[in-house]
Order: sequence, then structure tokens, then C-alpha cells
Amino acid sequence: MLPRIDSIKQQRQKLGITQKKLASLTDVSTSMINQIESGRSQPSYETAKKIFENLSNLEGKSSSHTAGDFCSKEIVKSKPSDTLHDAIKKMHQLSISQIPVFEGKDIVGVITEDGIVKHLASGELELKNAKLADTMDSVPPIVDWDTPANVLVPLIRYSKCILVTKKSKIVGIITASDTLKMME
Repeated sequence: MLPRIDSIKQQRQKLGITQKKLASLTDVSTSMINQIESGRSQPSYETAKKIFENLSNLEGKSSSHTAGDFCSKEIVKSKPSDTLHDAIKKMHQLSISQIPVFEGKDIVGVITEDGIVKHLASGELELKNAKLADTMDSVPPIVDWDTPANVLVPLIRYSKCILVTKKSKIVGIITASDTLKMME
């Protein structure tokens, strides 16, 4: 017995894959997946079976991977006393779009490209002298090393990065580009 056809979209989104990817795996057109998910078309039993088998296989793969498999172990850090100018320079040099802000060993916030643009657009801050303490966003989500990979995609949609801990110590960072590794 197969799951309900109307659960395909939810399962696909939970796995973080596109209609195009599911169509490719199932050997049907992207349009067909779209029509099935929207309820405009009913798949044959064989097509539905292939779709659910592929979703199940992908779920098995994603649940076997964890945050530790995808995080970058080298974390670029800043301090609250660093200037906005320093953070922009560091982001540009390293081609990154966010930097966690630490006070000693404790995470106190994150500076992001979006946050910088917001502050610059307000016109309230002077770039050279503005401190990160005055411009940083709140602490990003923190997950354990063993957190299943399929939990990460929804988190990264609402945050610019995720920090990864092992034995209560922050040991890695996951960005949107790191989550793309899950699709490979």
C-alpha cells in the first residue's frame, strides 16, 4: 500500500529537493510532478510507486548524514569590539557572507551581509567606527554534531548560518552553500 498522493509535495520539501530533481530520479517530466503535487493529475500506480521509492531512498540517505558531515570546521570569527569596516573587509577577502561574533568562547551574535546593508541604508552609522556590538544580529541557531541533515534545510532558510556543537563546544558552521552539498 502506497502513502497518500497528496503527501508527495510535503515529503519532497522536507527533503529539500526540487520538483526537477524528483522528476529526474523518477523518469517523468517536471511538469508531471507539478501536476501530481497540485492535484491536477493522478499518477499511474507504477509512477506513484517510483516516486515514493525515490523519496524513501532520499530520506534514508539524508537521515544517515548529520550536521557534522556538512559543517565547515574552520570558523571565521569576529569580536563585538571589531569595526563594521573590519568585518566587511574580512568578508570580501574570504568570500563569505556572515561572520559569527564571539566574546571569548561565547557566541554573542552574527554579522551578515544583509545586516550590514540594513545598517548602511539607515544612514545612522559611520562605517569605519561602527562596532559590531552595535550592528550584529542575534545568535544564530546552534545544533549538535549528530543532528540529522534533513533538519538543517528548514533552519538555514530562516537563518544565514547554523553553528554546530560537539560536547558543548562550537566546532563548526553551516551556511547555505554547505547545505547545497547535501544535494550532491
